[in-house]
Amino acid sequence: MYCHGLMLRILGSFRDHDGFDGIMVGSLESEYHLELTRSRRHPINPRPTPEDLLVFYHPSEPDWHLACERMTAAGFQEVPSFNPYWNASGRTYMDPDGYRVVLQQDAWVATPDPQGNTPDHE
Repeated sequence: MYCHGLMLRILGSFRDHDGFDGIMVGSLESEYHLELTRSRRHPINPRPTPEDLLVFYHPSEPDWHLACERMTAAGFQEVPSFNPYWNASGRTYMDPDGYRVVLQQDAWVATPDPQGNTPDHE
């Protein structure tokens, strides 16, 4: 679902590594990935909140529209965002477990926090 909706690919997976199974999805060109895991010994019921978000920025409006279409085709449900900021120029999608993904039609620029730190100077 996430691979189809977000154009990610399976980068790796593992089974029964100290009681955990997992899959890594992402892009070969990126320096990050999403790792989705489950414990065989301690199952956890998902408890997402409306503010547990993955946010993806799409500066190009045509690319953003295509991304929104992919999310719907992948089976995500479009929902209003809990935070109205994301409704202004984005769309929020929810997976069957209640986790949310925001597709924002904008460019993202890192900004300093109140102490003047940018994200790469934590």
